[in-house]
Amino acid sequence: MSKKDSFVEAIQKGYTFSGANIVLGGAMLDAEAISGLQIKVPLRTMNRHGLIAGATGTGKTKSLQVIAEQLAANGVPSLLMDIKGDLSGIAMPGTDNPKITERAGKIGIGWHGKGNTVEFLTLSGEKGSRLRATISEFGPVLFSRILGLNDTQGGVVSVVFKYCDDRNLPLLDLKDFKKVLQFLGNEGKAEMEAEFGQFSSATAGTILRKVVELEQQGADTFFGEVSFDVFDLARMDENGRGVISIVRLTDIQDRPKLFSTFMLQMLAEIYASFPEKGDVEQPELCIFIDEAHLVFQEASPALMQQLESIIKLVRSKGVGIFFITQNPVDIPESILAQLGLKLQHSLRAFTAKDRKAIKLAAENYPITDFYDTEELLTNLGIGEAIISVLNEKGIPTPLAHTLMRPPESRMDILTPTEIDNILDRSALTRKYNQEVDRESAYEILMGKIAEVQEVQAEQRQEKAQAKQEKEAPSVIETIAKDPLARQIGRTVARELTRGLLGVFGLGGARRTTRKKTGWF
Repeated sequence: MSKKDSFVEAIQKGYTFSGANIVLGGAMLDAEAISGLQIKVPLRTMNRHGLIAGATGTGKTKSLQVIAEQLAANGVPSLLMDIKGDLSGIAMPGTDNPKITERAGKIGIGWHGKGNTVEFLTLSGEKGSRLRATISEFGPVLFSRILGLNDTQGGVVSVVFKYCDDRNLPLLDLKDFKKVLQFLGNEGKAEMEAEFGQFSSATAGTILRKVVELEQQGADTFFGEVSFDVFDLARMDENGRGVISIVRLTDIQDRPKLFSTFMLQMLAEIYASFPEKGDVEQPELCIFIDEAHLVFQEASPALMQQLESIIKLVRSKGVGIFFITQNPVDIPESILAQLGLKLQHSLRAFTAKDRKAIKLAAENYPITDFYDTEELLTNLGIGEAIISVLNEKGIPTPLAHTLMRPPESRMDILTPTEIDNILDRSALTRKYNQEVDRESAYEILMGKIAEVQEVQAEQRQEKAQAKQEKEAPSVIETIAKDPLARQIGRTVARELTRGLLGVFGLGGARRTTRKKTGWF
């Protein structure tokens, strides 16, 4: 049997599935596409997560676009992180051209331009439905891990949450959390120490600085209400196609802390909210995280542990997570080992470090007799990839050099007017872009502090008045101490006495009178 015949047999056996599947492209051998020999992935294994990697300009974004639109066509909704701003075109039908027709012919598929139902979401100042979550929804453990706190500091955060829960103080945004922490260190210190014990001002100061750091990356726009309902990500349109939700993140590339905070909260909320599904025929939701290194480079060891746990467990909820990055080494090995679909575009070998990374990347793929994987990784053309997926029994398929199928949606961005038209029709925009600032811990404590300050002011006034009264001298004391007052007092007393004696007829005549009458 020839090499080509052996290759065709191996690929046909490895990529023939009984259930629903999507076509990724056509198999290639010796740099030539073999017509009709298609590379597919079963829908039932798309909750086993995946990786799309490759150097800049090799076709990662288009591969992501292909997978998302094929999932949508099969009724599977997806969530896309659009950091570079080049995914919006998936909403509109693509335009045919000779290159697309030629590529589709080599793969053995028909091509028809199709758009998709899209929702635009935003974390920041971009246009779209606002993504928000409250501090309370994070919980003390996740919030502490996002801040990168140690166990002692995390214990204080837990106390803050407990204090607020017991007293019905809603923790909605960062100003709520900061105000409670400041209150417990000042006006509420005695109450705090009586119930929970002491915590140092240094610990409180460290926590506050971490919160301010998060604020400076724009997290104050993320924390608050109206909280985003993650079930709005798992919707289908009126035609039964999965809705594609795109988070527009072009203005937060320099704020990785906000991005990683959002991603971890979103995954934790999905895991907590979605029901258990077990083995499903197709996923409930697929999440594609572009520039995935941004999630991991800001993650503390505790945060990484949390992320690993979620990725391991969330597939039982029918959710698949796909990381898009330039090099597989950007993904921690513990997470890379959990990924079923591996789609690798070309890598560039400019330095010794690059060559080492390529060698490591090649070792992540099944051994094959048909390719020199390490060499092939540097020779892949634009729109080509090496692929291995999990079959329906969870076994990796043979490695296949693949000519990727062209997207059916537009391979360019939307105009601002087109984006505005989509947002004007969006029910989610009307639902989540309303301003809500109900009474929460900040307002309640500000009122409580005002009451305490008023009581303290009254107490200070009463003390000052009592002190003044205590220190004020009596009239008698004043006369006794002042010589002039004493003289005046004696004169007044003498004249008063004479007047009284005269009234009773007991007073004598004046001396001048007595002399004239001769009494003396």
